[in-house]
Order: sequence, then structure tokens, then C-alpha cells
Amino acid sequence: MNYISVIKKILDKLDEHKSLLNDLDQAIGDGDHGTNMVRGFQAVVDDEQNLKDLEPSVLFKKIALILMSKIGGSSGPLIGTFFINLGKTWTGLSQTEIAHAFHAGAMSLQQFGKAELGEKTMVDALNPAVDALSNNVNLPMKAFFEQGYLAAKIGAINTKEMVAKKGRASYLGPRSVGHVDPGAQSIAFIFEALYEVV
Repeated sequence: MNYISVIKKILDKLDEHKSLLNDLDQAIGDGDHGTNMVRGFQAVVDDEQNLKDLEPSVLFKKIALILMSKIGGSSGPLIGTFFINLGKTWTGLSQTEIAHAFHAGAMSLQQFGKAELGEKTMVDALNPAVDALSNNVNLPMKAFFEQGYLAAKIGAINTKEMVAKKGRASYLGPRSVGHVDPGAQSIAFIFEALYEVV
């Protein structure tokens, strides 16, 4: 698998929806989530020459450090933590191995962010997606990632009715209801890109 081509696909997907992500963030945050996510993944693509032919554990750690340095706010450390732990547990390219690595990444992100399901964060899209991968390891690869994407998409949509409990959005309290969480939506776009690229 060409991991950098996957990152490029994620970048393209986030860039395509950058304005939407910024608009979602404007409603409950700083209004720059889309810009920050694109900046981070663009920096990874720009460093492609230094990322070639690396073992997955080393590659994902380097990707994580770039994302953590380039994505502002809480999203950078959260996404970075996910990639570091994804790499630590990446043992192969079977559906079972991928699901295991994604689960490890998701659990580390959740622990780092001290977030629970239902608190209107990226966890609300990421955890259902990872569960869907774990529950569908017997499907062909394309269908396997489709299940992850669909679960992430639904998870992001469901954040619209949640009260934010974390981050800047939490200051709004009940007024955060009615807005999709931008972090959850970006996770849905990332899983959409994964589904499209496999």
C-alpha cells in the first residue's frame, strides 16, 4: 500500500470540504478547523520525499509529528496521537489487522482527549467507524472501509443533536445543539477518503 497516496486522498477530501468545515467550526468554535486540517495534511504531502520507504511505525510517527506541529487547536494533538498509536500496532494489511490498529488509535485519541461518546467530539464519529471496521473484517476491503465510512458519517450527523461537553464549543452549552461537530465531520471525510482510495 502506498501510504502517501492515501494521505493525498485525505488531503484532497478535506480541501474539497474546507469551507464547510470552517463554517461548522464558525458556529461553535474559531472557524478555522478546515483550514487547520488542510494545512496539516498538506505539510505531510509536502514532506513526501522524507517519508518514502519507511516502516509503517516510523512513517505514522513522522506523520503524527507533522500533523501535531501544523494543525492548530486541540485537533493536532488528537489526530497526532491517533497516528502514533495506529503505527505502534500496525502489523499488516488484512482487515483484522487494520481494524486492530484503528481501534488502538481511536482508544488513544479518546484517552488523550478525555472524551466520551455523546460529548460532541470527533470521538462520536471515530469510535462508531472503528467499531464498524471491527465488526466487518470478513467483508472485502472496499466494503470493509465502506462500513467504516458510513458509521463515521452517521456518527458525525448525530452530533448535531448533542450538547458540546469539550473544547470551546462547550462554552455554548445547550446553544451548541443544532450544529454538527467539525471534528466529527472531518473524521467522516477522512473515512470517506479511505473508502474511495482502496
